[in-house]
Amino acid sequence: MPHKFNPVILREYDIRGVVGKTLTAADAAALARAYGTMIQRAGGKSIAVGCDGRTHSPDFERALVEGLVSTGLEVKRIGRGPTPMLYFATKHLKTDAGIMVTGSHNPPDQNGFKMLMGRDLPGGGPVYGEKIKVLAALAENDDFESGKGTASEIDIQDDYVARLLSAHKNKQAFTIAWDCGNGASGDIMRRLTAKLPGKHILLFDNIDGTFPNHSPDPSEEKNLRDLKNAVGKNHCDLGIAFDGDADRIIAVDGKQRALMGDQLLAIYAHDVLKIHPGAAIVADVKASQTLFDEIARLGGKPIMWKTGNPLIKGKMAEVGAPLAGEMSGHICFGDNEGFDDGIYAAMKLLSLLGNSGLSLAAWRDRLPTMVSAPEIRFHVDEARKFVAVDEIRARLKKEGANMNDIDGVRVSTEDGWWLVRASNTDALLVTRAEARSEAGLARLNNQLSRQLQASGLALPTAESL
Repeated sequence: MPHKFNPVILREYDIRGVVGKTLTAADAAALARAYGTMIQRAGGKSIAVGCDGRTHSPDFERALVEGLVSTGLEVKRIGRGPTPMLYFATKHLKTDAGIMVTGSHNPPDQNGFKMLMGRDLPGGGPVYGEKIKVLAALAENDDFESGKGTASEIDIQDDYVARLLSAHKNKQAFTIAWDCGNGASGDIMRRLTAKLPGKHILLFDNIDGTFPNHSPDPSEEKNLRDLKNAVGKNHCDLGIAFDGDADRIIAVDGKQRALMGDQLLAIYAHDVLKIHPGAAIVADVKASQTLFDEIARLGGKPIMWKTGNPLIKGKMAEVGAPLAGEMSGHICFGDNEGFDDGIYAAMKLLSLLGNSGLSLAAWRDRLPTMVSAPEIRFHVDEARKFVAVDEIRARLKKEGANMNDIDGVRVSTEDGWWLVRASNTDALLVTRAEARSEAGLARLNNQLSRQLQASGLALPTAESL
């Protein structure tokens, strides 16, 4: 039977919507049949399926399995856990594809699906962009393969924990606070920390899809309040937070300062470039200039690329980079198949700290200090957002500005840089600015405001957000 998805759930990087309104179990079943068809026609025969801890994820998972089996696939159900465990399963179980039911860091009334196809299949890698449009067309045209597939349940949690431990190369004992945020990492973190040296304080490790303590998005400072308090109260060496499906990491040092993804990348680069001298390292256009400068200083090749985890992964694979990531906390290591795994990244961080003999606070103190404006996201009509960025780009080009337009417009001046880009998933413009001084930041914000005003838009104030 033909099925038409609500277009708002067909995002650039995944499929995501409000449960019971824009996203239903019928959508999950149709997606499964379309995705199973895509896999079969690419020559694939098997798929791993997992889900996070949201209240509605088990229902969506069951609908997926039923739909995938109807296309003739061998379905391996790995149960509840973080998205990176699903990525691990595709390699460990040697499946041709994987699909994860997850709402990631979104509010509890939302859910969605992340997909990947094996690199051995034509067009393998993350499923996003045009491939999502293909899936929608298959469903709308009732163009499905049919067959008699199978489904089995496989517990891979111990194997996944063993893989995480393999990245922990230094056995120094630390006191660490871990904020699981009631997300999908809780079960794994209890198993993992039981095998790690040191003292471990687990916050909100009970998986609860209502997220009763704070939003599962650690890139927002307000959601780090509990972790910072735990670091101070317990005299921790550091704290680590994961998002709802644990594919992102944010850290807090012993001085209770947050380190975002770009700051962590700058620290990881020291280790990675010792092993891979001169290698390329990829980061998104929102990352601090200090990251790109640090990579170059260490002899690496910094590559600024488009925001969006599948896009970063694609560029990483294209240039053979051993490390890539985003300011939001997605960190991808080449020795982990290029998967973004917040827990794996945490193990790498502990190894780096142990081997260097420096605390995370000492590493943070080594990084140049910049003055940053917070990322601002504000509504602009879907039909207007890209046009506005094009207008700004054209004016700046005419003025001869020092500009990178790989993803929106990033303008560099003697003071620092500012960015405006259109969201690929929502009716939003996104801005950010970073300067060497408060006065410089004010000048950058004035430039940004003038460009927005010239296109009939206004930069919101902090009070209005």
